[in-house]
Amino acid sequence: MATEASAGQSPLSAIPRVIGLDLSLTCTGVAGEGWTDTIRPRTGVRGHPRLAFIVERVADHVRGADLVVIEGPSFGAGVAHRHEDLAGLRVMVRHACWRRDIPYAVVPPSCRALYATGKGSGAKGAVRDAVRARYGVECDGPGRYDQADAYVLLAMGLHHLGWPLAVVPDTHRRGLDGCQWPEREAVAA
Repeated sequence: MATEASAGQSPLSAIPRVIGLDLSLTCTGVAGEGWTDTIRPRTGVRGHPRLAFIVERVADHVRGADLVVIEGPSFGAGVAHRHEDLAGLRVMVRHACWRRDIPYAVVPPSCRALYATGKGSGAKGAVRDAVRARYGVECDGPGRYDQADAYVLLAMGLHHLGWPLAVVPDTHRRGLDGCQWPEREAVAA
């Protein structure tokens, strides 16, 4: 663990349990310290059954978390036909966290890329490479970019709470500034 801990932090303090979520209708990336996973609905499942499946699996992963870090919306080309369901999924996941008294943060995709690569427009492959190089976590196979994005979100959450997983250059650390973080007092560790 890096030595950028916040002032006043006791060495005996428990590391907060943070979960990163890169929400998607087809392949949601999930990450905790040292691991990644994906949530993939069966092909052809749509509408409410798909949303319920994803939210139920997310709820399993975030159980007992101190903080959940969720990637915010991307307004890029090619997703207009999915905006409504994807927006609904984000709201449903935030609501599931709220019902469980789990604070959550929302991180814009550009902040996630900036934290990982030093560029707000950093490519998915560059984010994956940064996760491998900085944290030693391999993200391979289907959903590899979703896993890598989720791992960066987890790392950002821990860094925000004063528990950075690695030393991050100042140029990258600026990615923490554009996020919607809950009050630190709301995060129990």
